[in-house]
Amino acid sequence: MAVNSAIDFLPDVGEIVEEAYERCGLEMQSGYDLRTARRSLDLMMLEWQNRGINLWTVEQQDLGLLTEGTATYTLATGTIAVLEILLRLNEGDLNTQVDYELGRISRDTYAGIPNKLTRARPVQVYVNRQQGSTTVTVWPTPNSSTDYKIIYYRMRRMGDTGPGGTYDADVPDRFWPALTAGLAYNISLKRPEAAERIPLLKQAYEEQFALAADEDREKAPIRFYPGGYTFT
Repeated sequence: MAVNSAIDFLPDVGEIVEEAYERCGLEMQSGYDLRTARRSLDLMMLEWQNRGINLWTVEQQDLGLLTEGTATYTLATGTIAVLEILLRLNEGDLNTQVDYELGRISRDTYAGIPNKLTRARPVQVYVNRQQGSTTVTVWPTPNSSTDYKIIYYRMRRMGDTGPGGTYDADVPDRFWPALTAGLAYNISLKRPEAAERIPLLKQAYEEQFALAADEDREKAPIRFYPGGYTFT
């Protein structure tokens, strides 16, 4: 018998929920069963955003040109974390375009700057993560509205599955085992008849997530060179 060359296995939310219930020793029998599982699924994906950097949610964003005299700007909706922020000068000019990495400073450091109205090329940035949005404040305040553009890499919020599981889960295929195992564990927490399986499902969830997270990382080489330090 020939080996199937197709790699189009793509379980929808309903199939993931059904598999999760089966791992709990249960059956999905009603619309409420699907609704409560979908809610647990979306909450779990929010939890994943607190576990570290998920590479499939990292994307480049263009904040556009900075405005002379304006220090604070709102980043794109759904920004969970900012990984790198670059200041681009003279975009589009083959000879003079250059990117500078802005030094990231804390709130306390920014608050301690004596003159926040100083105008020059920005060299530092303070990232303010609030409940409804994420803003960046650059210092010095831009002295031009034509020369400076902000380019940044962010971790975005994962997309919801939608009412009734309308959309597919916003995860790559390498995370499907962890997604299913995690949902089974969360369902078991809500169903008394599956309580005895909680430890086993919790262990399976953590093992599957650890496997996926270990694979979901940058693999570029890093070299460390000794020297440059003196001790007295």
